[in-house]
Amino acid sequence: MLRALGEIGFTEPTPVQELAIPVINSGINVVGIAQTGTGKTAAYLLPLLTRLVKAEGTEPRCIVLVPTRELSVQVGEDVAELTPYTDLRSAAVFGGVGWTKHAELLSPGIDLLVATPGRLWDLYQAGALSFRKVKFLVIDEADRMLDMGFMPQLRQLFEIIPPRRQNLLFSATFPEKMEQMAEEFLDHYERVEVAPSATPVEQVEQMVYRVPNFQAKLVLIRHLLTDEAAFHRVILFVKTKTSADAVFKVVKRKAEGEKRIMHSDKGQSTRLNAIRAFKEGEVRILITTDLSARGLDASLVSHVINFDIPPHYEDYIHRIGRTARAGNRGTAITLVTPDEEWHLKRIEKMIRMEIPIAEIPAGITFPETAFEERQRQKREVDRQRKIDDPSFKGAFHQKKKRPEGHAGGRKPRQGKPGRRK
Repeated sequence: MLRALGEIGFTEPTPVQELAIPVINSGINVVGIAQTGTGKTAAYLLPLLTRLVKAEGTEPRCIVLVPTRELSVQVGEDVAELTPYTDLRSAAVFGGVGWTKHAELLSPGIDLLVATPGRLWDLYQAGALSFRKVKFLVIDEADRMLDMGFMPQLRQLFEIIPPRRQNLLFSATFPEKMEQMAEEFLDHYERVEVAPSATPVEQVEQMVYRVPNFQAKLVLIRHLLTDEAAFHRVILFVKTKTSADAVFKVVKRKAEGEKRIMHSDKGQSTRLNAIRAFKEGEVRILITTDLSARGLDASLVSHVINFDIPPHYEDYIHRIGRTARAGNRGTAITLVTPDEEWHLKRIEKMIRMEIPIAEIPAGITFPETAFEERQRQKREVDRQRKIDDPSFKGAFHQKKKRPEGHAGGRKPRQGKPGRRK
């Protein structure tokens, strides 16, 4: 293991590794909270791999659960990178591929298995996998696992996996629902926290640009990306597939360098190839939704740009954690329209800091906000104000119903009397 670490270039542990490794080695359950990009994957892999020691039997002794296929591939690669001088056997399995292929992968024997919950359950149901020997269970990106609705599947798995095991939960944030999960599944645990939950990495410089509308965001993006020297490796996060396609059309025409787009409509091989090309430096700009970006562990990312405020505020931490990894510095830019200001304030409250407002670069002129978008923004601002103050009556409050038969103060129109028979 030390030889592999030396070749990778790891000479000293990161803070989360320094705190977590001794606690995990003690054998107790652990909840680890650390910002994305601080080395939390190695924080649990290193002690577990050294405790597995060598290949043994055919059934897995360690299972690492992750929320997405991209993260499954990433963690699988991390395991392979740490174990070239051992005979430990590992594999990564996920949906989107026929389960029989994964069953064939496991049949010679496995020591450590990285899996998404759905695929793990598929293999168990098909009789291709046994949990009898499992001694270690890791849930990585546990907060995202809950956001994606995996709780019922986790309960199913926890009923089957032997109770005498060590459990490790790792996450960048620790919301209330995750605390409830820890209380439900872990009898006793020690909380290892490098920084308070949802604390951004210090090396990330954060800034906000206030813009009037969607088209203004496109104009600003196009301007920023003309600086190839500064914006040399960029991840651009969008909220929806529609926004991703719109941004890609503009960036593809106006920005230099290779660009790729990732969202759930893209095939699995396309998404994995885009991640690989971006990590290897072949792609300058990667446009992605939150779901597709899980497991994207690329070094030397200069900028993360939030085209939209994320629907889940915790994802802001995951997004900006794609830059300033492994001690490097990076910049996180967020574009905010008037109807997103409310969400920005809640993100600032979550991270316990105010994000500086950046000046719009000189020479940029923004298009006027279209009537439909301006009305939509006003409705959204009204909705937000009503959440803060239920008694608030906005410009778009529902009109009172008129009494039945009432016609705005005028008498109802009467038709001609019918002819009597």
